Amino acid sequence: MKSPAVSTIFLSLALLWSTSGAMAQDFDFPASFRNQEITTNGTTLHVRVGGKGPAVVLLHGYGETGDMWAPLARDLMRDHMVIVPDLRGMGLSARPAQGYDKKTQGYDIAGVLDALKIGKVDLVTHDIGNMVGYAFAAEHRDRIKRFILMDAPLPGIGPWEEILKNPLLWHFRFGGPDMERLVAGRERIYLDRFWNEFSASPAKFSEASRQHYARLYAAPGAMHAGFAQFAAFDQDAIDDKAFLAQGKLTMPVLAIGGEKSFGSTMAVVMRFAATDVTEGIVPGAGHWLMEEQPEPTVKLVRAFLDTGK
Repeated sequence: MKSPAVSTIFLSLALLWSTSGAMAQDFDFPASFRNQEITTNGTTLHVRVGGKGPAVVLLHGYGETGDMWAPLARDLMRDHMVIVPDLRGMGLSARPAQGYDKKTQGYDIAGVLDALKIGKVDLVTHDIGNMVGYAFAAEHRDRIKRFILMDAPLPGIGPWEEILKNPLLWHFRFGGPDMERLVAGRERIYLDRFWNEFSASPAKFSEASRQHYARLYAAPGAMHAGFAQFAAFDQDAIDDKAFLAQGKLTMPVLAIGGEKSFGSTMAVVMRFAATDVTEGIVPGAGHWLMEEQPEPTVKLVRAFLDTGK
């Protein structure tokens, strides 16, 4: 018998193509944002920085880049310094041969903040960004004021082993040279599967968005780096259990799930890892919260960050 958490995940991943109208994704950061390449922890990350005020870091996940955060960045820049990296190997960041475990990538983010001479931050993450964010928060607890995670589990935490049994998550184990050759030249086909099956309304993940991200993931070495993110999950689970053995996170945490995806499961997962967890649900959304329901998602994030003022 499946646990309620796993049942929620099975239901969300079984959603089929919807005929809802498309919503164009907006990738435009304000002109005042600067783009810079920051050398950190043995690699170089592409980072967007804009706005003034307390710092907030936004970390993306697989199938996207930091571009996904443009609508949220435009809102937060009114009273925050907004920092938006592309993760190691993804988007416009460098693609080193190794270092795709999330503990290493947590130090990538720490190095970005050191380069920008920033101490404490609020942290907002989605998908694999959750995993990098948790590693960063666990290793640098004094640097995180508030932590917002969106719609993805943490390796080794809570119901992780049950989640791994879900046959729809076959991509967690899909990788290696043969698999990369199968996907080469077919990046759009491969990524469409994620954008369709993990959406409540796939048409809301617009054609413009699909073309944009497919182009970035078709760049030399990009899919290899993407597969490496998943290949590191076993090590991530070991590391996360070690982090948890040092104690739960104590900063305020907002665990956001799409109503048609993780839903309340996000809060279930995070209560294994943190002591002060608030649940957030985005109505009508699947996994791709910023594409499917950007306005409600931005409002949830804004409201939680404003509680700390």
